[in-house]
Amino acid sequence: MNETTPLSFSSPRPVVPYVGEETTLKEFTAKALLLGVMMAAILGAANAYLGLKAGMTVSATFPAAVVAMAALRLMKGSILEENIARTTASVGEALVAGAIFTLPAFLMVGAWETFDYWESVMIMLVGGVLGVLMIIFLRKPLVEEATYLPYPESVATAEMVKAGQKGETGAKYVFGALGLAAVIEFFKNARGVQLIGESLGGFFQFAKSKIQFYSGSDPLGAAQTYGGGAFLSTPLASPALLGVGFIIGPRLAAINFSGGVFGWLVLMPMALFMNGTLETLVTGDVVWEDVLNEVWRRQVRPIAVGAMLVGAVYTLWNLRRDLSRGMTKAFKDMRLTSEDRAKHLRLTLDLPMKWILPGIVAMVIPITVLYEYFSGDWFSAAVAAIVMLATGFIMSAIAGYLVGVMGGSNSPISGLTLSSLVVAAVMMVMLGVSGIHGVAAVLGVAAVVCCACSIAGDMLQDLKVGQLLGGTPWRMEIAEIIGVIVAAFILPLPMYILHEGTPGGIGGPTLPAPQAGLMSIMSKGIVEGEMAWPLLMIGAAFAVVLIMLRAPSVMLISVGIYLPFETTFAIFTGGVIKALFDKIVTRKKLTDDEKLRRENRGILLASGLVAGEALMGVLLASIVLIGWELPHISENPWLGLLVFPIIGAVLIGIPLRRMSTA
Repeated sequence: MNETTPLSFSSPRPVVPYVGEETTLKEFTAKALLLGVMMAAILGAANAYLGLKAGMTVSATFPAAVVAMAALRLMKGSILEENIARTTASVGEALVAGAIFTLPAFLMVGAWETFDYWESVMIMLVGGVLGVLMIIFLRKPLVEEATYLPYPESVATAEMVKAGQKGETGAKYVFGALGLAAVIEFFKNARGVQLIGESLGGFFQFAKSKIQFYSGSDPLGAAQTYGGGAFLSTPLASPALLGVGFIIGPRLAAINFSGGVFGWLVLMPMALFMNGTLETLVTGDVVWEDVLNEVWRRQVRPIAVGAMLVGAVYTLWNLRRDLSRGMTKAFKDMRLTSEDRAKHLRLTLDLPMKWILPGIVAMVIPITVLYEYFSGDWFSAAVAAIVMLATGFIMSAIAGYLVGVMGGSNSPISGLTLSSLVVAAVMMVMLGVSGIHGVAAVLGVAAVVCCACSIAGDMLQDLKVGQLLGGTPWRMEIAEIIGVIVAAFILPLPMYILHEGTPGGIGGPTLPAPQAGLMSIMSKGIVEGEMAWPLLMIGAAFAVVLIMLRAPSVMLISVGIYLPFETTFAIFTGGVIKALFDKIVTRKKLTDDEKLRRENRGILLASGLVAGEALMGVLLASIVLIGWELPHISENPWLGLLVFPIIGAVLIGIPLRRMSTA
């Protein structure tokens, strides 16, 4: 089955915007922009710490929407002004995500002696603006025409905003679930403030004659008979991930989880069986879980990157008709006069294409200058800039597609960046650029692409919210550009402060920056001839086999291999809850309207779960950032397992109550 076939996701539904075409509501105002820029700086700074500490960020879309609703309601702002403020604010988290996954690698490989503010500004500015310009070409094919893409977080945000309006029924479900998720996240958060455990994991050691289970800190009992093993874990006790799984449904959740099962329960045991000397690494404070994580980072993830490279090309090939139609429409729009544009519907207007295309071409100049600064060679810098434009557009399209499938919080931006890093590294080797200059140039390409991809995914998510609420695309696009420019100059400051003010700095034990560490390993490995190319080839061959077997979504399976097992497991668990919900609804003798209303109630609840964890995650990150300490209640992971029946009861029990009691 073609992975982009509409029926492979869900039956398309016509989009009816909350605010109609002929509206006179205020939208692009100074107060909305100012509020958005302030939130971009604050949320971006909080997420910089999260990403450097735990290797992940919390989507700013939900907290930005809540703050925008509260603040602008006091100022008598409209729902469209709230949309502009949220759009501008979400740029901060997206841009800092692109930065923290790549910029620390410059420190780790020795290209920077300390965190460089101005180089960081240029990378974030060029990458962010380029991401906005590129994604404008893709709005029509990936937002207006791609009715098969569920956009779970966009739908969640739109439902939350609509529920927050006066007289809108369903608000109690959104905000009730939001409060529940916030309380759960407060007690089980593991990003610097862990009050109780949130998952239970263990190590199954496959000895020559028996299988033993280890979950404690001393797994050395059967070291002499070690032959291999596998790490198993419960799903992450995350209301947000469970909510995402509920929204995208059991099929997509299962496809994604199948990659996690293959990566952790097939590839990992194979890697351990083939590395019999790994037991010698387990000494002192190092336990098997630590060794497993290194095997996953250095062996399994490169296989996933190889599969994602092929999956990216295959996904883009399947999207070729939609992208071609969108590009054709974009170039036709270049010939529109101001009078012609005035005749078009407000909800379909992008920024004039006669500005966008020259803007993209003009970006080659600062990109070339930036790459020459890193590589010390103008020719290789020019080639790198051109290749970056091509790979940046491709990866931005894939990032947007994946955001449409599984939401921005779970989009594997670092995996797409690794794919572009591999392309850039091979190119530098072919051009003869080596040593620290070659590594820096490779990281420069990857950093710009990462910022572009992150902004592209965020922007498509915002544009989808705007489509559902009735926002004007070109006004949202201007807000994104303004947000990128301001955030690029502000967000390197908290990163610099964290590096200088934390023992060990970025890359040290307190701020390990795991994605950037992987980038540094890959860039040095390829440029200096130490890359395990066979692993990438294995992943590519695996993806080709999946394509030949007509697997439903090669990219989603590859992403499942790349993500932590407990993350894909949690999304799958949310999908299972949705499957149980659907089965119960099917057995009931309900009209189509009643079924739709119950499903919408479930979506509202799931939306609140996603928003609640995001809000509390940012709050807890802020608590850690200012140095407050909270007492540990318990680190017993069994307490985290209570989350699953609670969330299951909420997502199934409440929507299935009699409608008269709503």
